[in-house]
Amino acid sequence: MKGARAFTLVEILIVVVLLAILAAIVLPNVSKGTAMAKESALASDLSLLRRFMVLYKSQHQEVSPGYPNGDAGAVPTDQAFRDQATLSSNTNGQTAAIGTPGFKYGPYLSKMPRNPFNNLDTIEMVGNGADFPIVPDGVHGWICQPESGEIRADSPGTNSGGVAYYDY
Repeated sequence: MKGARAFTLVEILIVVVLLAILAAIVLPNVSKGTAMAKESALASDLSLLRRFMVLYKSQHQEVSPGYPNGDAGAVPTDQAFRDQATLSSNTNGQTAAIGTPGFKYGPYLSKMPRNPFNNLDTIEMVGNGADFPIVPDGVHGWICQPESGEIRADSPGTNSGGVAYYDY
């Protein structure tokens, strides 16, 4: 009777080491791909938000979104920005449910996009005459100053090219 051939411990260890080497080669590429996807999503979301702000302003007597009831003298709020983006509005910037008679504009977005780096959709609103934060703190998804029409990602860090996400 002939003995059955089995793998030796050395052969198994060689296979395990080879698999570990392959994993070490592949995993950084997967991580890089994930980071690149987030960077692309961030740029796309910012482009969408900026286009919304320009279109909204052109349809609402040159008042940017974020001001409650379209009053550019009021303190801008996260909720006003969200409502003006996702509900119907009239020329004065007042909002109502989609399809309400007399509210012919919008919705511009189906929902607020989430910042892909911190998964937040909240907006830090910078008031009239206030300075934009110098650096992001990552507490909100976005930072917006309606007065200047500027919106940025509240994301610390840089991309592979050294460009700060805050400067996208």
